[in-house]
Amino acid sequence: MFKRQQRLRREFIYRKNIENRVKSIKEGKDAIRKALDEEHAIPTELQKDALKIQKSLKFDDEGGEGYTTSRDDEYKWASVADPKIFLTTSRDPSAKLKKFAKEIKLMVPNTLRLNRGNLTVKDIVGACTAQNFSDILILCETRGVPDGIIISHLPFGPTAYFSLSDVTMRHDIPDKDGHMPQAYPQLIFHNFTSTLGKRVQDILKYLFPVPKANSKRIVSFFNRNDVITFEHLRKDKFEGKFNLSTLGPRFNLRLYKLIQGTIGMEGTSDVEWVLRPYMNTAHKRKFLSED
Repeated sequence: MFKRQQRLRREFIYRKNIENRVKSIKEGKDAIRKALDEEHAIPTELQKDALKIQKSLKFDDEGGEGYTTSRDDEYKWASVADPKIFLTTSRDPSAKLKKFAKEIKLMVPNTLRLNRGNLTVKDIVGACTAQNFSDILILCETRGVPDGIIISHLPFGPTAYFSLSDVTMRHDIPDKDGHMPQAYPQLIFHNFTSTLGKRVQDILKYLFPVPKANSKRIVSFFNRNDVITFEHLRKDKFEGKFNLSTLGPRFNLRLYKLIQGTIGMEGTSDVEWVLRPYMNTAHKRKFLSED
């Protein structure tokens, strides 16, 4: 099994390298085509191969229907089989983090929660891949306060690192619905309009199986200024009107790093996006939306 995982990983990396090469060629062709159309000077770095690139342009067809990338391979079975989630915490979790992990397990369908113990990240990834888990969720804390969640998709990634804030446990919500329904929830995403936003939306969306059309459970991800507010709700009909009641938990997420590989591969996987300190100084700069 381990040799098979290594082989699949090598094949995946090979396909990504081919894609990067094709992307580089396409960018050169686009630059040449733009320079010719607008009658501008050809970029200096392309002048040596400009004639050869120009001749190859006549063989290019319009459109890219049917073109797939390694990103398509990451979630190619998402709608075929229900996700299978492995949930654990950082080592020596506090009572509050254990409670939060229990509530996440109840909220996300098809989740197996296991105590971390002495397991390393490598052990977790290897065991979960062998058991056909689709995602790994690791909850983190600082001084007994949940402050981070890592979502790693198997077997090739991506892995998203989020900070957690304003965590309100289910049992701390007044007037909450006492019953936790088991139906698969409907998903609502708001304001994930940029390329990065759609990428993050996929990572969150594919944690949940496809629900039935009449499901009354609702999971909402509302993006405002790159802070994602998570709400777990129930839709009830009362006197001919629909009301939303809070099931909990609720919290805020903020992405601070996204890598292409699985967790534990930070040094060997490409970093798709990372939050830099200077980004916070840009006035009203947004990354998950284009508004």
